[in-house]
Amino acid sequence: MSQIFSSEYFTDIVLALGGILIVNLIVRVIQYLISSKVKEKNLRYGLRSATSFFGYFLIFILLIGIFSNQLSKLAVVFGVAGAGIAFALQEVIVSVAGWIALSFGQFYAVGDRVQLGGIKGDVIDIGILRTTVMEIGEWVQADQYSGRIVKISNGYVFKEPVFNYSGDFPFVWDEIKIPVKYGSDRVLAKTVILDSAIGIVGDYTKSAKEKWGEMTKKYAVENANVEPTVFMTFNDNWIEFSLRYVVEHSKRRTVKDELSTKILDSIDDTKGVVGIASTTVHIVEIPRLNMSLKG
Repeated sequence: MSQIFSSEYFTDIVLALGGILIVNLIVRVIQYLISSKVKEKNLRYGLRSATSFFGYFLIFILLIGIFSNQLSKLAVVFGVAGAGIAFALQEVIVSVAGWIALSFGQFYAVGDRVQLGGIKGDVIDIGILRTTVMEIGEWVQADQYSGRIVKISNGYVFKEPVFNYSGDFPFVWDEIKIPVKYGSDRVLAKTVILDSAIGIVGDYTKSAKEKWGEMTKKYAVENANVEPTVFMTFNDNWIEFSLRYVVEHSKRRTVKDELSTKILDSIDDTKGVVGIASTTVHIVEIPRLNMSLKG
């Protein structure tokens, strides 16, 4: 065992550390040049990731070359300590396995909107050990960034469901509920709401049809209605119209704002033929008050 820790062995360690530092410096310089020269986001990220992977590969080759004459001795050490190392690094091993699964399993890619382990956000980086997500939601309403960057172990792909909002079908269904007064023209109300939707989400509907057609060829799913649709129901206070439509996952809040504005403006243009309802309280009877004045 003492032969393993000879001066030759320590010389190899020094060479290995020096080589790792040099490779790391070269990789950082190349990544800096890529960041400053390449303007297109996806290309820039791809080149930086490829540079990192190439750096890891060079380090691996370097270590093999330096320690090639020590491999038999190191095998003895790792054989004795293997069980302990495997136990201590089990999370790391699972994370690396998760990275391999992510690389070939099409779970998600950089730029996708996902939900992992209760965290929802946009994937901004996939490393060997962790996925980095720009969080959305939490205390911020709808699909807006919270400002927090979350790092999640790649091992989550084996432990929890992965929700991908922008994979094969980068659209989501959304709804707006519109309360309309009793006595309004119901046919006109439905027409106003539907025409407003078609004018704003028409392009999304066309793209969603094409994507859903591809989905039916790849998965065992039936054709779905992606056209804007209006449903009607009623309660004690008003007639409720529900507008259902498809929208790009990252545009949900913006489109809902545009739709709400357009629908309200169109209802105003009906000059009272269609009216927005609000909660009303009917007083059925005022109780009698018996009062007597004593002098």
